[in-house]
Amino acid sequence: MLPAIINSHCLLCLYVFMLQWAANALSLQNPDHALPKRQTPAPTPLVDFQVYEPVLTPSGTSDQYGCIYTQTLMSYVFSNSYGAPFVGEYTPPPCSFNRVTMNFTVTSQGRQFDRLGLMYLGDIEVFRTSTAEPSANGIVWTYVKEMEQYNALWEKDQKVIFDLGNIVNEVYTGPYYTTLTATFFTIPNSRPTADTILPISAEQSAENKGSAFSVPGQNASVSYTLPQNTERAVISLSACGQATEEFWYTNAFNSEVNTFESTAGTLYGFSPFREVQLLIDGQLAGVSWPFPIIFTGGIVPGFWRPIVGIDAFDLRQHEIDISPFLPRLCDGENHTFEIRVAGLNDDGAGHATLSEVVGSYWVVTGTIFLFSATNESVTTGTSPSIDTPLPEIQISSSITTNSTGANETLTYNTAVTRDIAITSTIKTASGSKKASWTQSLSYSNFNSLTDQGFVQLTIQNTTGSDLSSSGYANTYSYPLDVNSSFSVDQQGELGINGTLSRGLDFNVFGPSVFPSGIQNFNITTPSFFSPEGALTPQLIQLSASLPVFSGALLTTTQTASAEYFSGINKSYSFGTTTQDFHFQGAQINSPDETYELYERHVMAINSSVTVDEQTLAGETFGIPVAQPGENVPAPAFDGFSVRSLLGRGPGQPKAGLIGGGGS
Repeated sequence: MLPAIINSHCLLCLYVFMLQWAANALSLQNPDHALPKRQTPAPTPLVDFQVYEPVLTPSGTSDQYGCIYTQTLMSYVFSNSYGAPFVGEYTPPPCSFNRVTMNFTVTSQGRQFDRLGLMYLGDIEVFRTSTAEPSANGIVWTYVKEMEQYNALWEKDQKVIFDLGNIVNEVYTGPYYTTLTATFFTIPNSRPTADTILPISAEQSAENKGSAFSVPGQNASVSYTLPQNTERAVISLSACGQATEEFWYTNAFNSEVNTFESTAGTLYGFSPFREVQLLIDGQLAGVSWPFPIIFTGGIVPGFWRPIVGIDAFDLRQHEIDISPFLPRLCDGENHTFEIRVAGLNDDGAGHATLSEVVGSYWVVTGTIFLFSATNESVTTGTSPSIDTPLPEIQISSSITTNSTGANETLTYNTAVTRDIAITSTIKTASGSKKASWTQSLSYSNFNSLTDQGFVQLTIQNTTGSDLSSSGYANTYSYPLDVNSSFSVDQQGELGINGTLSRGLDFNVFGPSVFPSGIQNFNITTPSFFSPEGALTPQLIQLSASLPVFSGALLTTTQTASAEYFSGINKSYSFGTTTQDFHFQGAQINSPDETYELYERHVMAINSSVTVDEQTLAGETFGIPVAQPGENVPAPAFDGFSVRSLLGRGPGQPKAGLIGGGGS
């Protein structure tokens, strides 16, 4: 990934941090990555942020329920860090806890591009993030993440590995100064977390390396003998495309990748459809149809200053309940867990099937969460009934030519539907019960390339419904509409224009493994929370009068327009981005009766926030906005292919000078 991470709800916190940053930035330097000391005060950096629901973190040292403990996990400078991640040690706090929040803060100044960052506890990925778009005065961002889903790991000594590949040289001049802290505390009525957590990863922590698989190219599989008293099991999948797979939703059918070879260049293939598959002992156990993540250099860089793309600072993982497989998995034998990524192979005549491979490449890991009985019982039951028919696939395409016979336009349509149902009867220490996992998914994509491939329109939507017998339910929708055009003249000057509209609807009920955000509104004894954020006092007061929610309903949309220009002696990118965010609570017995808990409406024009309103249960709080910003210098056109410049090329530095995604 080249030109991409923060916390959204608390700009006031970030302004305070900016004042501290100039004073302590040098203290963050690692001796092995020392940089020249600054002789003049640092300019005010651009405060980047991701919009998301509030996260509460206590302050102080103790309260009526136990101690409150904050530990620094990392203080490090990522400069020439490809293949050289941060490696540190974590020791559990000297007190009991059931809740953990993590704060990741980054500053950078200089030319740089979006980088992918993965954090591991041992071999287990616990956080996937990306970096913000650079600005002339530097950048700063913070992201706060709930982490109690990994309590079983936090209770033991761990090797902390943070893999954020970066390059600093005469062209790429921006190191990343990072701090990572975790705060441990106790709340009453906490939700259950897994007893055992296992990785589906390359397991390279012993070599002080990150453990993500690169697919295709690596066999992303592991084998385990699971505890025989496991009563519930969930696997999460983490996956994002890089290089030729970063903008997979714009890719073409294999039979048509050379349509504009002589003008805009070769298109990337395997269709605009992707499916991340989970297999257990070679049998399909569930799928994830990925959210179209856009990193901060993606499409047009001016989209993403200072508002980053949806989930760009915290890439969402997908949960699959594998409890129906427990009668087989608890037999005391070894079992294989594998992750694959599929696209489509077409025959050039309007027919397509799932492909066994895709382009290069996807970064994937998985995590197995096991919930065990309190005794040494053995879970048994019936063999799972697995109903996983192949998806229904419909494709069509057409090409038109101009008066010279050259290809002028390419349009193509893709529609895919899939249903999965896996059931069994499991017998545990608490009795016999039915276990089931069902998924129903639908996908549509329209792509139109005109002007001999220099203009592309993509309209896509993915919808899904996942349901587990545990009571977990997840419905989701990912609409995307993006239009981009580019041109290169004989002097080598590059121009890009783009418009974008995208959204995320993500509704969760029941016992999700990952926090849904509703936990912050179910605080019944909030006395030890301090007003670290602008909304914290109001949130605490509100929580005392709300019902206990079992469902979280998240809806957010982004609309944007931007331009980019790179010439012989100048380059710039500017744009306008608006985001609306709604977060609601609901009770499982009355899902149609919802409570509007948190809203945010924010607009940025040319790197300056011009409107920012947050609403908590009907009360609106204005947030100070920045002063008008400047057109931010952007990287110059360097003679590389146009599609590579757009970020649709290999993820190594200089291969995608302004693109998002990365390596």
